Amino acid sequence: MPPMPTVQDAAEKDPSDAHAGHDAHAGHDAHAGHDAHSSHDAHAGHGGHGDHVGQFRRLFWIMLALAVPVVTFSPMFADLVGYELPHDGWTTWISPVLGSVVYLWGGRPFLTGAISEIRSRKPGMMLLIGLAITVAFVASVGASLGVLHHELDFWWELTLLVVIMLLGHWIEMRSLAQTTSALDSLAALLPDEAERVEGDQVVRVAPADLQMGDVVLVRPGGSVPADGRVVQGSASMDESMVTGESVTVRRQVGDPVVAGTVATDSGLRVEVTATGDETTLAGIQRLVADAQSSSSRAQRLADRAAGWLFWFALVAAGVTAVVWSLVGLPDSAVVRAITVLVIACPHALGLAIPLVVSIATERAARGGVLVKDRLALERMRTVEAVLFDKTGTLTKGEPAVTATEPVDGRTVEEILALAAAAESDSEHPLARAIVAAAQSSGLSILDSSGFTSSPAVGVTATVEGRTVRVGGPYLLAEHEAEELPVAQAWHAEGATVLHVVVDGEVVGALRVADEIRPESREAVEALHTLGVQVVMITGDAQPVAEAVARELGIDRVFAGVRPEDKSAKVAQLQREGLSVAFVGDGVNDAPALAQADVGIAIGAGTDVAIASAGVILASSDPRSVLSVMELSRASYRKMKQNLWWAAGYNLAAVPLAAGILAPVGFVLPMSVGAMLMSVSTVVVALNAQLLRRLDLRPEVSAREILSS
Repeated sequence: MPPMPTVQDAAEKDPSDAHAGHDAHAGHDAHAGHDAHSSHDAHAGHGGHGDHVGQFRRLFWIMLALAVPVVTFSPMFADLVGYELPHDGWTTWISPVLGSVVYLWGGRPFLTGAISEIRSRKPGMMLLIGLAITVAFVASVGASLGVLHHELDFWWELTLLVVIMLLGHWIEMRSLAQTTSALDSLAALLPDEAERVEGDQVVRVAPADLQMGDVVLVRPGGSVPADGRVVQGSASMDESMVTGESVTVRRQVGDPVVAGTVATDSGLRVEVTATGDETTLAGIQRLVADAQSSSSRAQRLADRAAGWLFWFALVAAGVTAVVWSLVGLPDSAVVRAITVLVIACPHALGLAIPLVVSIATERAARGGVLVKDRLALERMRTVEAVLFDKTGTLTKGEPAVTATEPVDGRTVEEILALAAAAESDSEHPLARAIVAAAQSSGLSILDSSGFTSSPAVGVTATVEGRTVRVGGPYLLAEHEAEELPVAQAWHAEGATVLHVVVDGEVVGALRVADEIRPESREAVEALHTLGVQVVMITGDAQPVAEAVARELGIDRVFAGVRPEDKSAKVAQLQREGLSVAFVGDGVNDAPALAQADVGIAIGAGTDVAIASAGVILASSDPRSVLSVMELSRASYRKMKQNLWWAAGYNLAAVPLAAGILAPVGFVLPMSVGAMLMSVSTVVVALNAQLLRRLDLRPEVSAREILSS
């Protein structure tokens, strides 16, 4: 991974608010009751701060304990089950007294939420629940005091309603707390202490106390406490928590290292180059938080549906009360109206989208996919053409020896070994490519002496008593020699051709070109499997581009395109009616990334603040594009399933709650209605949790697509 610039805040918001998006279901409008009452201690757990989930759990168990005697000493429940209550006068007040405690204490989160929704003029789920339990409470008090008919004694139903609602909220909050663990787990990557080198001593300090220029010691198996640059030692670094790539990367003197990465095999000394909110880890946290709190089309649809359901429930409850009153059953009118209010709460609908988004962005971050724009993620499932920038995306962006041609009597290994020996003292990129090729082939670099370099000609060195020269056409001209026959074909493909000359005799040639990533073939093949057109754009000449396209099976090529003209090519594809995702390295691709329906910056590594990209891939694996598609499609499926379940449940359950089947003898009890409402919430929460099984590793996504 190349050195990357310092992370900047992509969201233009105070980093201290990074968790704010989690509060109250990420701030969607129709469900604003959560937001409004998130300040309440018991229910603030939506924000994922502190032990609020534990507080809600304890509140549920306390209310459940109080509910047992309330239900047991309820005359209506005793008649329903078939047992007799003691005739002592004091027992008749057990249910009213404890039921009032349950209403005032256990129902407080819903009552405060209802008040907040009224103040914000955004009626929603909390107002419905608060209205239902308040009507039940007032009716029960009136019945207990003898003011109202005894059949309006709802203490046991009211108590069970509160208990069941608390259970549903507890489960919901546990689910939300699990999603916000993405941010907590990112923060946990930092060590508790850093070892700062001060002269001959090593002092333990908190990572927050580190400053720019400090040198820290990272022991084998230890985490890097802040972004920095290696000043001593080398180690294989586990960077999977940042890039999603499981293979360790060798870091040595001069290389950048990222806060939270782990030195697996040896120790390092690292000079700190960024701390606190400027680190890569902080940038990733901001992106995850922003993505989880941002809006989307699906969310706005859920918001509108939740708002409609509130008025639908209110009107349905009013109509229910009127109809039952007209048929001469005013007591049943109250019961049925309360049941409608309870069962029609759009609670599950309010949870349907935020929970999916939170889990999806968490899974994405763990897989090295950073979602900046949820709309871009939603659009990814409908992309019809993926436009890849060639250099640095489909290829490695650096020269590599791709072929070696020896003359008769020589071997490939001999030519490569001689060329590497002659080039070993050169810092030229072509020289480094030749030396790297020899090393990867297991060849020993021979000793050389007398190294000289001539611009535009080549290098000369003495190797085992022989004069070895490596260079291009001018070198051959000096020796009045001809190119090897294969050189013409290599030139036609846009490759650089270097000849090896030993003691004045041409002994072989090397083909040097930008190396194609081995993962690119699988990425292109998998995209074709999905029915997606693959297009390549490059500034290279047409022969070079066509050679790469032939090797990878790419459908279409734009060659000789200047960086500033890439966006015009994206627009051209869009005018053809295609939904386009542009995949580039983010260095000079900003206009094209912005023009595309989905802009994907690939190989960003530690630079997570590319403003023009909607999705940032920390790894350089082009198969990561498939991970984004997989995430987009899976998230959409879960959103759609949750919306259908939540909205469909409400629309089907309200008529039952109103008593539409009363003529055939079926009347839905209020407590059962409350239970069904909570079951709906739990089903939506559990369905969203299934996204956690999604494996977004690039190789896994490609394998699953190709095998499907």
